[in-house]
This record gives sequence, structure tokens and C-alpha cells, in this order.
Amino acid sequence: MSDQNDPSIEPVNPSTPADAPDRRQPRADNDQSRRPSRYFGAHETPWSIARRVASARFRAISDGVVKRIAQRTLKIGVSARIFHPEIGAKGLRSKTLQYLEESIAQWVMSRDVLVFMIPTVNNSGLLHPSNIRLRDYAKHLDGLVLQGGADVSPQTYSEAATRPEWGGDRARDMYELELLHEFVEAGKPVLGICRGCQLINVAFGGTLYQDIASDVPAAIEHVNELYDSHYHEIRFPVGSSLAQMFPNRPQALVNSIHHQAVKDLGRELVVEAFSGPDNIVEAVRYRKANFVMGLQWHPEFHRPGSPELLDCTPILDAFLRAARETRF
Repeated sequence: MSDQNDPSIEPVNPSTPADAPDRRQPRADNDQSRRPSRYFGAHETPWSIARRVASARFRAISDGVVKRIAQRTLKIGVSARIFHPEIGAKGLRSKTLQYLEESIAQWVMSRDVLVFMIPTVNNSGLLHPSNIRLRDYAKHLDGLVLQGGADVSPQTYSEAATRPEWGGDRARDMYELELLHEFVEAGKPVLGICRGCQLINVAFGGTLYQDIASDVPAAIEHVNELYDSHYHEIRFPVGSSLAQMFPNRPQALVNSIHHQAVKDLGRELVVEAFSGPDNIVEAVRYRKANFVMGLQWHPEFHRPGSPELLDCTPILDAFLRAARETRF
């Protein structure tokens, strides 16, 4: 076979006489050509190469898992409202009912997340016992919303009700306090609405005005027959997180549907909003957690983009952003 195309042999110089001795020499070995691929070091052993390949595959799998976790739809739990059986009633009114107010679910779902109502648990039930705990909900859900409803019982903050109708719902208090504790312990974000704001305050040792009109005679009306169409102004303290969310709105208009309110502030809580005319607390935040906030008004009753009422979408987005961050 001809060696003309052998790359290891130097070609003949055309100017060399034909009778000149053949001086073609095999080309000296090129160290670069004999080195392993540039992807592996010159002195790597098969074991080190195998480890590098395995490590690269592990990183690729991990990146894929992280991406899937980040893209997974958020799961937000909402505490249940409780309807207690009426004495002498029949049908549903003779049963304990747990339910979710539609507007709060729709507000949270407007950001394309899944909403789950979290029922109370009864591990000593004779009819259908279960080993499920509220801790299990905190483990598997990404965040918690404490919805509005019945008064917080004065017993829960070591007071007696000054009037029978202000006795509140002690059973719901115990359920939601445990639920709040489990989510805070799990590092998951919590957003309290109206009663939920008051419960957050009580959970950290605060107290409440049992009735604003009775306890603070100089206060403006915070509830009347207009219900969610009753509004008043609030203001954000300088440096608060709500002031940062709404930098161009030191004051805003919100609905007002509550006759109880924060009195003594709980431990490690800071005020995020006041009622403009009378300084009643309208929002609080627990400063030892990434996101635990209570709003005295109902953001779910505010229309997004409304030129009149505060658009609370930035608050919802901050809550959901904190929920995503807890996944990692």
C-alpha cells in the first residue's frame, strides 16, 4: 500500500534530486495528540473518571428536580369557618359544619394556585378516628390563610366577655392557634384576614378590644349595616413593609367589617397600618418570620385595579413569593 497519505511520514520535498538518499523520517510523536480527551485530566484513573461522570449525572438530575419543584403549582391552605350545632335544630343545623367563604378562595386562586380548606382534626373520635395531625397540613402545604369570621373569644387572651354576644368561638380559637403554630414552626408563610389578624396578635400574647365602640368611644365606625361597602382610610408607618409595597400611597382606602381590634400588641409584632382618624391597628407583622402578616380589612372584597380601594394584589404576591421560597 502506498505511504503517500500516511500522516506519520514527512512528504518528499520536490526540489530534492531524485538520486538523493531517502531522508524521510517518521514524524516525532506529538505529546498533545497522545493525551486523553480534553474532558479528562492526563493522570485521571478510571475511578476518578467514573466519579466525574456520576457527579455530572447527579447534578443534571438535581437541576431537573429543582426545576420541577419550582414549577409545581402552589398549594395554599385556608382555615375553616365553623358552624356549631343549634340546640333543637334538625338537618344540617344539627351538625357541625366547616366551610370556606367563596371570595377568599377566589382571591387566592386568582394567582393560579390551588386552595385547600383545612378541617379541624379529632384524633379521639369514636366514629372515624384518624392519626392525621394539623402538623401534616403544615408539612405538605406551602402557606396558610386564616380567614375571617366569628369573634376571638376573650378567654383566649385571659379575659372575661363583657357581654354575652362577645363570647366568641373558643373552639375555633384553639384549632386556629395550633394551625398557626404549626405553619410558623414549619417556616411557612401565614396571612391573617380580619379575625385572622386578631388571632395572630393573640397568639403572640396580645389582647383585643372586645368592642371598639364601647372600649374606644372616640373611634370612628369600623362596622355598620353597609358591611363590605363601608370604607375608611388607613396609613402605613414609614419603613413598614406595606409602605414599601405601596411606595406612592402613604394613605389608602379599605373596607371595614370588624367590631374587635388589636389592643395590646403581641410579642415581636410590629404595626403595618393604622386607621387614619383614630389610630386603631389595621395590620400587623411578626418580625421573626419571613412572612406572617395580619390585615384587619378584607382584601378579597377589593376589586383589582380599583381607582378607589387599595389594590391588595401586591400583598397576595408577597405572600405567595414567600411560599415559593420555603420550598428550598
